[in-house]
Amino acid sequence: MKLTIGHLYPDLLNLYGDRGNIQCLRKRLEWRGIEAEVIPFISGDTIDFSKLDVVLLGGGSDREQELVCSHLQKIREDFRTYVEEDGIVLAVCGGYQLLGHYYKTQTKTIEGLGILNIKTEWEPERLIRNIVLDSPLFDTPVVGFENHGGRTYIGDHTPFGKVVFGLGNTGKSGQEGVIYKNVIATYLHGPLLPKNPHVCDYLLEHALQRKYGTEIHLEPLPDELEHKANSYIADRYNDKKYVLKETIKRYT
Repeated sequence: MKLTIGHLYPDLLNLYGDRGNIQCLRKRLEWRGIEAEVIPFISGDTIDFSKLDVVLLGGGSDREQELVCSHLQKIREDFRTYVEEDGIVLAVCGGYQLLGHYYKTQTKTIEGLGILNIKTEWEPERLIRNIVLDSPLFDTPVVGFENHGGRTYIGDHTPFGKVVFGLGNTGKSGQEGVIYKNVIATYLHGPLLPKNPHVCDYLLEHALQRKYGTEIHLEPLPDELEHKANSYIADRYNDKKYVLKETIKRYT
């Protein structure tokens, strides 16, 4: 078996170690004896989505998102078709915002792909902190780090998770990210997948099932250290005394 992973615009969208998500996808396949091919698509490259099994769209600054925007408009319909045909996508931070209709910054509006029925609007206070989610996809918490000035309004979409600790899409909604078909769109950095191997394996299993047309369950890996790290973060930020302390600090 083999999966081909497309990394979109790593020359512009690679904030906060998002490249680590690619490494995690590849290594967790290779450790199971599954071939992994990673194709980086630099700005201006032609992208054939029919040959991709997983797509990563990472994060970037407002300036970099604006530069990427012109390239994304050229592939809008092909990308939309890939998503509607259950293609697997992980979109992080700026990539998450660009899947929506627009991102209104302090000075201009950046047009998105309109694949998700969401919109993002800038506010002066950045939402920065560790974050813990209770996701409907997993029994294990999802943990990460958020740092974004945009507030993303997701309408009727299903959120990636309920915020247990942190700020999430708007800082007020109690929701974080979006799940749509086989798309996970989120503000969680860290990078996300090494901190949450269960999320990585979810994406890989769905990619393999889509490609080979049969139900596939990946063999577990010895993830004791990863699970301990995840539990440490989740337990720490579930502590009510810690949450109260952080809340007081935020508003004083």
